[in-house]
Amino acid sequence: MTRTMIRGTVTAKRSWPAVLGLAALGSQAGHLLAYQLRFGAAAQHVQSTGAHGYFPLLAKTSLGAVGAAMVAGLLLIGLARVLTSRPSSRVIAGPSYLGLLAVVFTVQLACFVGQEVGESLLAGAPVDSAPHLMLWGTLGQLPVAALATMALGWLARRYESAVNDVRALLDTRPSSPPLAALAIPMWVAPGRALLLSQIAGASLSKRGPPVSSRSH
Repeated sequence: MTRTMIRGTVTAKRSWPAVLGLAALGSQAGHLLAYQLRFGAAAQHVQSTGAHGYFPLLAKTSLGAVGAAMVAGLLLIGLARVLTSRPSSRVIAGPSYLGLLAVVFTVQLACFVGQEVGESLLAGAPVDSAPHLMLWGTLGQLPVAALATMALGWLARRYESAVNDVRALLDTRPSSPPLAALAIPMWVAPGRALLLSQIAGASLSKRGPPVSSRSH
């Protein structure tokens, strides 16, 4: 395997938690679509009453989190292009569209079915049959999963390329100039020897020449 393929495989492994998380959050959009197709104009009322009373807040929070994640990714891609003054030429390998679509759709469908079953059990209402849940779940989740997969595939490749460009730019930036070296005189002699030399020097300077030298 080449270095690019290895890096692409590692990147794909590290991106799976984000893919699963975004798929779970995106299932609420599929839930909205499924109820709109099933109940028509009454969908909003059904999704905000009884056991579904929590759904409007959950849907707004989930869609807001997905939107914030997408905006953050786009901002990083834009920042990398501004810093490098060119689009990234490196393409990061990732999973195929069909493989990613299968994962996203499966997660979204599982979230939809689990949500519907949990709501029915909490409300004490009969649970819809499995074919019924699969039908409405597929009608609502598959279009959303198809669009989400396209967005994820496009964003993931460019996001990783942008991260690599920013890292390369930070690695190649010039280092800060070294501080001016300060010349600090240091005494090499030990402290005791230095003290003795100073005392001896002072005493010799006070003493006059020897007596024999004065007589001459």
